Amino acid sequence: MDLFRETVFGRAVHLATRGKFFAHDDQASLLLLEKTRNLQLQSTTSVLDAASTIEDQQPKENDTPPPSDPEKAGDQLLLDWIPNDPQNPRNWSTPKKLFVTFQICLLTTSVYIGSAIYTAGLPGIQQEFQVSAVKALLGLTLFVLGYALGPMVWAPMSEIPYIGRNPIYVGTLFAFVLLQFPVIYASNFSMLMAFRFITGLVGSPVLATGGATIADMYEPQKQAYGIGVWGIAAVFGPAMGPLIGGFAAESKGWKWTIWELMWLSGFCFLVLFFLLPETSSSNILYRRTVRIRALTKNPKIKCQPEIEAEGMSGKEIGLMVFIRPFTLSFTEPICFLLNLYLALIYGLLYLWFESFPIVFLGIYRFTQGTQGLAFLGILIGSFIIMVPFFYYVYRVVEPQFNDRGQLRPEVRLQPAMVGAFFIPVCLFWFGWSARPSVHWIMPVIGSSFFSMGAFLLFMAVLGYLGDAYPKYIASVFAGNDLIRSSFGAAFPLFANAMYEKLGVGWASSLLGFLSVAFVPIPFVLYFYGKRIRMASKMATHDL
Repeated sequence: MDLFRETVFGRAVHLATRGKFFAHDDQASLLLLEKTRNLQLQSTTSVLDAASTIEDQQPKENDTPPPSDPEKAGDQLLLDWIPNDPQNPRNWSTPKKLFVTFQICLLTTSVYIGSAIYTAGLPGIQQEFQVSAVKALLGLTLFVLGYALGPMVWAPMSEIPYIGRNPIYVGTLFAFVLLQFPVIYASNFSMLMAFRFITGLVGSPVLATGGATIADMYEPQKQAYGIGVWGIAAVFGPAMGPLIGGFAAESKGWKWTIWELMWLSGFCFLVLFFLLPETSSSNILYRRTVRIRALTKNPKIKCQPEIEAEGMSGKEIGLMVFIRPFTLSFTEPICFLLNLYLALIYGLLYLWFESFPIVFLGIYRFTQGTQGLAFLGILIGSFIIMVPFFYYVYRVVEPQFNDRGQLRPEVRLQPAMVGAFFIPVCLFWFGWSARPSVHWIMPVIGSSFFSMGAFLLFMAVLGYLGDAYPKYIASVFAGNDLIRSSFGAAFPLFANAMYEKLGVGWASSLLGFLSVAFVPIPFVLYFYGKRIRMASKMATHDL
């Protein structure tokens, strides 16, 4: 029963049956509220909510809530968590946390695969709609552009206590599944492109807030492990898309790649609808407050997230959603440099992906289906680097956290100082080993270094940004996602022309030299980042 209570399914059933099913036991909270109402401390009383500590004590049918006495209520009553409250996501059992992490990974893969799986059907799209290769590739770039714009709205909405994360995840995923039909049955090229953009837009929430969901459940010292696994899921989608879509497009045509995307995302929707619990502690505590307020008929009972939300005006919300991500990205040196670096890596990834058909179809004569196997090197590389990264976090990073769960932000950048070198190594290796006289396994091995470097860079940079700007973390990540995905959308458009004119070797080398120019960034911020933070009005000065 507890597994379903906080899911979208459980909350819908509870609402439809007027509380008969999946009800919460708030009797303990009400009893404790009555006992503590006379213990007013100045103007506010903090009420310890003990409902979840004795959840096995189910209320009897004749139980009624303690009467509310407005005159006795006095000042505002503040409802809060108690230590080890099992309804707080950070106090969930390890198996439950792992199960929720798996669902977020499944959702990430189900959406992220939508970009790369489309590329397997490019020849069929060119033939059916009589368009050039560059125009056909717009279906990829518009989908990724949707990734960029969607989180600007979805991420702040998921932080609002009245909404939470689940309605955003499940609602947008439902739309993502249904909108695959217009893509499949598009009557013209413009319709196909329009709905590729819209599906990217509605599928984007998890790409920005998946890490926040992980942070909802894990203490700061342990968050790197959950986010690391989530990062592997983000690599798994683009790596497996060409493999899964390649065989489908080869045998059934390009539309079958979209059918596969719809089947996978549809299965994911069912899993999340029935089994994904709400992880936003603000939303869980807010709904608990609403229930107790209704039972006691005491409007003075509040919770801190509700008070903070009531204090935000529409202007402030608009500032957070539309203005602050841009101002942080372009006025804060730390944000500007690291957003630009990750944008380069993201753009190079999607641009470099377009060289795989040139290499493995043109040089090594793979079939449309088997060329997808070449992407497995990228997936294997991410699994290889995860093991030493977790060991590093356990032995080096965890001991440096203080008693308040805080870490000096620059410590996060150490993996980036290693990963920065892997990107040019991959590009030079891949570019000059991709020729008929060299076995195809060599460029595949070289490709694994890209995922190793990207994994270390993303883990380090996103962790550093979150620690350096804790008060503006939603805006910082939204700005990062916007710039990063914009590069990912634009770079593939000139991939074919660049590789045809320069050749695989020199085109890859050009990208390699470009990545070398960015290598000093994590080193500069590691040694001078604290000085830059101290000069900023928005970065943390505590550590």
